[in-house]
Amino acid sequence: MSPENVASASRLTTAIRVVAGLLVLASIAEVVRRWLNPPLLLAPLLSNDMYNVHVDFDTFWKSAVAITHGTDIYATPAKLVNLNPPLVSVLLTPFAALDVFTAYRVFVVLTLLMVVGSVLAVCSELRLRPAVTALATLGVLASWPLFGTLMLGQIYPLLLVGLVAGWIAQRRGRPVLASVLFGIVVALKPSLAPILLLAAVQRQWVPFKAGIAGAALASLIGVFVAGPSSAMGWLRIAFSASVPGWVDNASLPGLAVRFGLPSAIGTVLGLVVLAGTLWWCGRHRDRVDPGGTALWAVLAAALLFSPIAWHNYLILLWPGVIALITLGRGELTAIALAVPIFPVAFTVELPPHSSVTAAVARSLYCAILVGYWAILVRGTTLSELGASPSSDTPSAGTVVGSLVPLAARAIPADRRTAAP
Repeated sequence: MSPENVASASRLTTAIRVVAGLLVLASIAEVVRRWLNPPLLLAPLLSNDMYNVHVDFDTFWKSAVAITHGTDIYATPAKLVNLNPPLVSVLLTPFAALDVFTAYRVFVVLTLLMVVGSVLAVCSELRLRPAVTALATLGVLASWPLFGTLMLGQIYPLLLVGLVAGWIAQRRGRPVLASVLFGIVVALKPSLAPILLLAAVQRQWVPFKAGIAGAALASLIGVFVAGPSSAMGWLRIAFSASVPGWVDNASLPGLAVRFGLPSAIGTVLGLVVLAGTLWWCGRHRDRVDPGGTALWAVLAAALLFSPIAWHNYLILLWPGVIALITLGRGELTAIALAVPIFPVAFTVELPPHSSVTAAVARSLYCAILVGYWAILVRGTTLSELGASPSSDTPSAGTVVGSLVPLAARAIPADRRTAAP
């Protein structure tokens, strides 16, 4: 590398560290602001308003109750229509034995355990130092997507557990088991189906078939328990749902709707992103490690392509973001974990949706999702070029501690109403 290129790379690294430091400081200030106003955090979580606050869990709980009564899980008195396949209601059936308020609070505790457990499992698998693990965990716990997930009572942590388990199985040389686990995740959330194609583009045909079989079998179990009519009910609802342009829909079709364009334009753009990501992983299949960031890059592309990708879906990408640390990209991890600390709701009080400025401002989390996709794809590029996880993982000072002094020197003297 020429001296000019070295100098340019050094300046870019310094700039990234300055940006990361500024974002870390700003995110710390945001967290402090929340804790100085406890009702901002605690009131929604302690509320008994299932109809307006914990609206997603209320939908899931009523569908689970419907299973126990042998009635239609998609024809309940819930405020929102249940867009999830029957398997989700089947898994949540034990909560039907509790009253809805107790069930919600138990689910919140389980949600926190699943998220923290998944993050710790990822950090352990990557052999990150305790201080780095602690910082990553704190960043996750302070994020707005997690808070929104807890408040609404969403199922994303269930998906996160399945994805992390599959990713770890892949890293440990068990691709068939990994694909089966990914298939179960897809059965719970079919919009994530493109992750099964990663094995196909890398010509791993046995794992690919295992993933398809896992998704099919898990889906059939859900239909069998919920009743055969549930399959047609879900398909009818899924294919008739429109693309919402709400601020927290981070997908490209949602972005198109916010700008007053047909959602099909965003769908085509998302398809290009997804196809390009899969092409890259297939083109370099002998060098791109599916146990690295490849899975998460494809997952990010799938979310950009999906009609609905609420900002809470960022939860699913955190393992891939944390994995960037072992590729020497701790600053990017710091940025990626710092930005989602800011609430999605702060852009709601803006001019009408007809304003282009408002549409841009309301697309913060779409921009974050695009950024996640870009750095995760870059992570697969680093692997393809021969980068490998360091045997001596970075310290906390490398990831964050060194950012704050740089940042200090650089500083001058609702929520949607659509279905879950």
